[in-house]
Amino acid sequence: MRERMIRAIAGTIVLISVLLAFYVNMNWLLLTAFVGANLLQSSISKWCLMDDILRKVFKVKS
Repeated sequence: MRERMIRAIAGTIVLISVLLAFYVNMNWLLLTAFVGANLLQSSISKWCLMDDILRKVFKVKS
């Protein structure tokens, strides 16, 4: 369950930041790069901050 939520949150942030970059300011693409870097980091280290946030703060079960 958390894995699907993480993917949905990451996808939503990427889409919103691309729209903001198109309509507001190109600097919003830095947010897209940040999300991509975090996805890459989590695939290498097997640790994801969003997973910890969902588990500890929002008490979302696997």
